[in-house]
Amino acid sequence: MSFRQARWDEPLLWEIRPPTGGEGVDPIAGIPERMRRKRRLSWPELSELEVVRHYTRLSQMNFGIDTSAYPLGSCTMKFNPKVSEKIARLTDAQEVHPYQPEATVQGSLEILWRLERMLARISGLPEISLQPAAGAHGEFTALLIARAYLADRGELGERTEVLLPDTAHGTNPASAAMAGFTTREIRSKDGCVDLEELRAAVGPKTACFMLTNPNTAGLFESEIGEIAKAVHGAGALLYYDGANLNAILGVTNPGRMGFDLAHLNLHKTFATPHGGGGPGAGVLAATEALGPYLPVPRVVKQGRTFHLDYDRPRSIGKIKTAYGNFGLDLRAYAFILSHGEEGLRAISRRAVLNSNYLGKKLGEYLPRPFRTLVKHEFLLSGTPLRAKGVRTLDLAKRLLDEGVHAPTIYFPALVEEALMIEMPETESVRELDAFADAFVRAVKDTPENLRAAPRNLSVGRVDEVRAARELRLSWKDLREAGTAVSTASAAL
Repeated sequence: MSFRQARWDEPLLWEIRPPTGGEGVDPIAGIPERMRRKRRLSWPELSELEVVRHYTRLSQMNFGIDTSAYPLGSCTMKFNPKVSEKIARLTDAQEVHPYQPEATVQGSLEILWRLERMLARISGLPEISLQPAAGAHGEFTALLIARAYLADRGELGERTEVLLPDTAHGTNPASAAMAGFTTREIRSKDGCVDLEELRAAVGPKTACFMLTNPNTAGLFESEIGEIAKAVHGAGALLYYDGANLNAILGVTNPGRMGFDLAHLNLHKTFATPHGGGGPGAGVLAATEALGPYLPVPRVVKQGRTFHLDYDRPRSIGKIKTAYGNFGLDLRAYAFILSHGEEGLRAISRRAVLNSNYLGKKLGEYLPRPFRTLVKHEFLLSGTPLRAKGVRTLDLAKRLLDEGVHAPTIYFPALVEEALMIEMPETESVRELDAFADAFVRAVKDTPENLRAAPRNLSVGRVDEVRAARELRLSWKDLREAGTAVSTASAAL
């Protein structure tokens, strides 16, 4: 199409003209019959104003870390510093291609190499791979390394079992099963691993024991030295789930506690974006003995230049395209540099202080299982709510009416009607007090209001079972569902 502006003395209109020589030509004629649409597009008929208002309202309804806190236990949902976001959006970072010649990406390779050195010091384990795309991916990679290591020792056929505490994250048994192992649960005693049960379970069949420390009850496994001794004494490996590393930064580390493998969640501990289905980073750390099995390529320094080393004959191979998620690595690198060693230690101290401060306040209204001195998160039990016909789920829904995000509920399973709460170091005492006040109002509300919540949101109480079975993820799904309902009503 071409456009011609009217003369000054003509009406002020834009006139569309077909291309020269195109008069009378059918634009559809050149399209093969088999590629032509058989029916008209079914677009919703909306004006620009309606579309703009719709998406603007959606943005105002959305809950995000930039506007409110996420007290989700085990998730460590902290604020993402804008300086890290700005650095990751620099042209030199955004436009680099993973398959450029090494000589053209020396700066990027140096950042990866330096980040590995930093994470090695933080974790206490000398060998680092930045490849895994998420925490669960890091777990899976670690168990593939365990398989390769046991195969080299001629023990893979015998060591087929992975031990897990009953406080383990759900991804732990899933990763073990995907790697070809069977799993066996070790029960807790007063919220921590029952050492005697572990000693009785570990043996010639054990490939690995997977453990989080502090665990999901917010408790530090104080017998970790004896746990490591029992596992290593049986010839097995000890794996660290790094979900709760934020509680011990600069105070202790997996290497000091005797772990052989560990994954570190950059999104939980080092403030890269968390959730939303986007890229993640589940960095894997390993002892020197297990280093040769890490994924290729490895970033190495030779003189003043950096290279990608694929010559690792015992490596399990590549477990992700390219070399990891560089944007998240860059954010974590900026975060670590901006805090420094003492700053990272202060993060853990503040996180532990926040947890104990809030736990003490809320413990006056619901019971706290196990010991009350915790690390980064704490547990409450909603069992007293049963007396008035209310569940923990109802309390969580009622908190939404207060404008705050609900905590993690019904996990870990060893606590009835569990609520797991974590307010990371980025949240101020004002935010903690506001959440506590909202929590108290919700607990004291009437059973009727609790069971009917939420009432103040755009969507009320959802039938979770129906929502899972009848997914409506687009305008088309919604339209078709409405058509089906109208047809059924007409038949009646």
